[in-house]
Amino acid sequence: MKANAWKRSVAPRAPAVPMQPLIDAAGWDPKQMAVSDEWTYTLSDAERGEVLDAVASREAAGGSLLDTRREDFSLPSFAARLRDIRDELMTGRGFVLIRGLPFEAMSQSAFATAFWGVGLHLGAPISQNAQGQLLGHVKDIGGAYLEDRAYTTKAALKFHCDSCDVLGLACIHAGKSGGEHLLCSSVTVYNEMLKRRPDLLKELIGLYPRARPGDGYGADTPWIMQSIFAFHDGYFTSRAASQAIDKAQKIPGAPKLTPSQIEALAVFRAMCDEFALEIHFEPGDIFFVMNHTLMHSRKAFEDWPESHRKRHLLRLWLSNGVRPLPDDIAKRMSGVKSKTGAYTASLEVA
Repeated sequence: MKANAWKRSVAPRAPAVPMQPLIDAAGWDPKQMAVSDEWTYTLSDAERGEVLDAVASREAAGGSLLDTRREDFSLPSFAARLRDIRDELMTGRGFVLIRGLPFEAMSQSAFATAFWGVGLHLGAPISQNAQGQLLGHVKDIGGAYLEDRAYTTKAALKFHCDSCDVLGLACIHAGKSGGEHLLCSSVTVYNEMLKRRPDLLKELIGLYPRARPGDGYGADTPWIMQSIFAFHDGYFTSRAASQAIDKAQKIPGAPKLTPSQIEALAVFRAMCDEFALEIHFEPGDIFFVMNHTLMHSRKAFEDWPESHRKRHLLRLWLSNGVRPLPDDIAKRMSGVKSKTGAYTASLEVA
């Protein structure tokens, strides 16, 4: 087993001020990250044993994952390291890849339980869609990119942020080719735009129309107005320029983008591609990323023809309330309301 090289960030953070350079550990250089393994946490034999013991205890207790509380998933020594990881996610570089579970020897149920239990130490699972899924599935089921939830397709995704504090992904199967996960630091893009095009940076701090995510909590209009770059209590946050902005332009009555806004979006999206870090998932990998300073996307992929080999990731949306957020963003961090009022953590794709 490879030694654990994971380390906490040492870069400082200063209060964030609009139109001033950001000093934040989340403002990393993808070229440096690509040759570093400080963001990969490799479980020790003892930690791996703790996770497996907690899984066995949970499975012996029976019932649903929904009944599992953090204290039910006991990790005597690993829990302290997970607190460090949570702090690193929320105030440091913003992401971690956890490796070392004996995935090939685990059932899918046991792996999902391990993912769920580790996630509980980083935040509380919240619903990801109108079906009330707290344990989601990223899998191509034949959806169309602009008409359906993008994670149900095999298309490349634009850089975006999810409606949660921390996104968790656990790899069951990788695709035949492609599908690499991409990360980009909003802090890095902001600072580069400040250097290159401060005129367009001002546009991104302004408000853009976005199609509402269908969270089920009601609204006067099917769109919202939200900044791409925002500030609150000395903290910076970003909501990216995802397909929600493109969708809003098709909604009758939604404000049309100005030429300057369109140019700012184009430059922003080009910079996201320029400063992207590519991450390859292997079966058994567990990955967490903080949504308020990082953006994520995915390359298009070709899948295996056999149903049991198709690309399949488990997904968690976690809420922990650690980072101060603007009110308009904070109130959309509670997940998606179930249409039926029921919530699930199923191993099957809904």
